Amino acid sequence: MTIRTFCTLAAAIFALIALLQLIRIVMGWSVTLNGVDVPFWASWITVIVAGALSFVGFRAAVRS
Repeated sequence: MTIRTFCTLAAAIFALIALLQLIRIVMGWSVTLNGVDVPFWASWITVIVAGALSFVGFRAAVRS
């Protein structure tokens, strides 16, 4: 696997995570882990972090 392929694959996975978290927020889906409800602000943080990692991954793929 080349560096370009790895960066593209990792960026696509992070983009998918960000998209799913954004869909969770828009649709109002609740998530419960071990009996504790996960608040929506945690999904906003995940959207920002995963989106940033996706952006960096796609940039690295283009540059390599």
